[in-house]
Amino acid sequence: MGAPEGFEFTVRGDAVLVTHHGARAATLRGATARQFLDDVEREDPQQLMARLTGSYRRGNERVAREHPRNVGGRR
Repeated sequence: MGAPEGFEFTVRGDAVLVTHHGARAATLRGATARQFLDDVEREDPQQLMARLTGSYRRGNERVAREHPRNVGGRR
């Protein structure tokens, strides 16, 4: 349930490569790349990259897994 971590980005020409723990997570090009570079100056870079790549958790996974409806072999 912590903050996103492990994201990095590299600018290569007109593209921005986003990696998560060393694995490529997204490649941004054109207007999307320019918007990302503008936003990364104003926002938390880790949170921004997590949102862009969809690699973030909502924080309720553990709670849902432990709910009585999801425990006890019924699936």
